[in-house]
Amino acid sequence: MTSGKKQTQVRLEEDVLEAGKAAARARSLDFNKYVERLIVEDTTGARAAGMAAAQRLIDEHGDFLDDLEQQLDAPYTDQQPGAAA
Repeated sequence: MTSGKKQTQVRLEEDVLEAGKAAARARSLDFNKYVERLIVEDTTGARAAGMAAAQRLIDEHGDFLDDLEQQLDAPYTDQQPGAAA
């Protein structure tokens, strides 16, 4: 008798695999756990809901966020005294 679970093997391009491993490391996750999380987010709609919320934030407060970013960047864009022009 065979198992009721079917395993699917996917061949990933080396650069895609390395990018996935890097993304998992950046999140301090085991690669397999990271892939599992991506699948869960994809199938539950959590990712779509998060992206929709981010888009609403940008739509509703984008001008404020742009202005804030410019204010925060301003001290670093001013030329320092004595610097060559």
